[in-house]
Amino acid sequence: MLVSDFDYRLPEDLIAQRPLDDRAAARMLVVDRASGTWEDRIFRDFPEYLRSGDCVVVNNSRVFPARLYARRRSGPARIEVLLTCRNSQDPSIWEALVRPGRKVRTGETLYFDEGLRAEVIGRGEYGERTLRFSGVLDVMATIERIGHVPLPPYIRRPDDAADRLGYQTIFARERGSVAAPTAGLHFTPEILARIPKLAEITLHVGLGTFQAVHAQVVEEHRMHHEMFEISPAAAEAIRSASRIVAVGTTTVRTLEHAGRQGPIASGRGETDLFIYPGFQFRVTGALLTNFHLPRSTLLMLVCAFGGRELVLEAYQHAVKRRYRFYSYGDCMLLL
Repeated sequence: MLVSDFDYRLPEDLIAQRPLDDRAAARMLVVDRASGTWEDRIFRDFPEYLRSGDCVVVNNSRVFPARLYARRRSGPARIEVLLTCRNSQDPSIWEALVRPGRKVRTGETLYFDEGLRAEVIGRGEYGERTLRFSGVLDVMATIERIGHVPLPPYIRRPDDAADRLGYQTIFARERGSVAAPTAGLHFTPEILARIPKLAEITLHVGLGTFQAVHAQVVEEHRMHHEMFEISPAAAEAIRSASRIVAVGTTTVRTLEHAGRQGPIASGRGETDLFIYPGFQFRVTGALLTNFHLPRSTLLMLVCAFGGRELVLEAYQHAVKRRYRFYSYGDCMLLL
């Protein structure tokens, strides 16, 4: 398959720049895979589509302020650093994207506020850097203070104090994501009260989720590893459900990775699972998801679940009806 097969045109003014004040008032395009039809609803109607025996599964990863600004020893230029993944063996080491990348060489040191510094100890295939942090007693606490909310580049404004709450789901508990699991942003306590059975799993969103596809052929793309965890209580709830309603593509990838060997079991690990059309779903029975960028692995996953033609036709409908797109935008429920 060609990556260009997952393209569509989107007017820039449909890209949501801020969340709605009422999260549950987001529009929801409900797509019936069996009939190939859809209807326009609002997210507040979501519980009406649940059946007896359903388990709604959400990602409880919490976004941390992963965008930092550094200076070099020489020159006034500011270096933007986006932390993407913490080393599981050495918590002082992180993978990161840097901009402008051509100026940051292996062996040099970057200097941040409050005495935090980082040595560049490696470079990846697509310009990623490996950083070793030092200079402070608690690196993570310092990052929490000086970092910025890592809003995606299509949100064309600086982050502000409101984003520290607005770019988190109400399930956010486990720190580790550099992008929000955005399908969960629509939930409110009132909606949760109407959901009979809910399970929380964790996948820390990193490059595996938002890295651009550089290949022209879908099958040639390789995903980065992302860390996940499924608790014993969540595994039991998932196994006992008659249908799994997955909230977000990160939840789907975690469930389908864990379900490849049989019934869902508790545990932690890493996944680089790449889901695109032709994938055989073993766990996911319904999917709630936001609208995703053209040519992205997220859109490919949704097309794998709903069918490429149907999903792209539904996207065209959403454009015509002026749905709000991407992280702070509206959502789609595929049944």
